[in-house]
Amino acid sequence: MSGHSKWSTIKRKKGGIDSKRSKVFSKLVKEITVAVKEGGTDPDSNPRLRVAIANAKGVSMPKDNINRAISKGTDKDSASFIECTFEGYANGGVAVFLEATTDNQQRTIANVRSYFNKNNGNLGTNGSLSFIFDRKGIFTIPQGTLDADEFEMEMIDAGAEDMQLEEGYFTVTTAMENFGSMMKKLEALNIEPESAGLQRIPKETTTLDLESARKTMKLIELFEEDDDIQAVYHNLELTDELMELL
Repeated sequence: MSGHSKWSTIKRKKGGIDSKRSKVFSKLVKEITVAVKEGGTDPDSNPRLRVAIANAKGVSMPKDNINRAISKGTDKDSASFIECTFEGYANGGVAVFLEATTDNQQRTIANVRSYFNKNNGNLGTNGSLSFIFDRKGIFTIPQGTLDADEFEMEMIDAGAEDMQLEEGYFTVTTAMENFGSMMKKLEALNIEPESAGLQRIPKETTTLDLESARKTMKLIELFEEDDDIQAVYHNLELTDELMELL
């Protein structure tokens, strides 16, 4: 889990200073819109919407933006989105798993294939990476005034598989089937995570030399910049040297 923990820390730090916060907001608006179309506007009866709103609050999205996204989800004339996934290999044999939400699947497929082809990678078939990644519930929670030992016991009781405290943030990992029960436990404790979601965690990582790793990260950043791509997962080992560079 160390690689995932490192990447969570990097993404959190980048999010705090990233000038492209509007791109982060647009992905969250899309997630809220899809959640509303799928399960309605009431967060109490729509778990996906409840998580999406919590994640939006976690990156300080204004309340007006959240409300507009919810309204957009109820608009029958607004764009219909398709959720799809892509799997492939980047430079050096690093596995890459993409989750996309798009209103034009052909455009997204063409873009994803182009990114792979132009960066010494290749797009694979769906299911080809199922043996590399496990789907886990991941919660990022500010420590605040929480007592680490007491909180860890509460999380274990709620089904946590792993918990790490790094730079004032807890990263709690659960099995996919325990994601909902962990959300309910946090709500019962009146604790609001900064982010929560199902993520794909690599079972093992691939280590590259620094130059190869930089090329791989360039491709990963291209995917993250694409408006249709909601999440990017990979199994590149984030060495201390690479983290320093990032």
